[in-house]
Amino acid sequence: MRDLDITEVARQSGVPASTLRFYEEKGLIASTGRRGLRRLFDPGVLERLALIAMGRAAGFSLDEIALMFAPDGRLRIDRQLLVAKAEDLDRTIRNLSAMRDGLRHAAACSAPSHMECPTFRRILRAASTGAIGARRKKAR
Repeated sequence: MRDLDITEVARQSGVPASTLRFYEEKGLIASTGRRGLRRLFDPGVLERLALIAMGRAAGFSLDEIALMFAPDGRLRIDRQLLVAKAEDLDRTIRNLSAMRDGLRHAAACSAPSHMECPTFRRILRAASTGAIGARRKKAR
């Protein structure tokens, strides 16, 4: 299959050309040459862009994603990093579920004031201690 120019890669991947150039600067993708002023890419770049998109959707930084590729371009994913990210997502899901449930309760609560509602007060205490809503930084 022939190389794709940057416009074709942008069209097929949905990734803007400016982002493709940025990813190339960061070493996430590599062009194979040029046709006039346009960068050319191996068709395999589309799969790599899909992997980058999946990593971004999971919450990985571009630097973390870059570490998932060996210098020869093959994947070398640290499985412990995947487990840690999955645990982060579990915490986020629990926090968001608690916030959703609290909002639903507050919307339907029959107390004259939310401050008079025991459930709302319990949610408020949890928020004040960082148990819900706050993102804590991991020690590294």
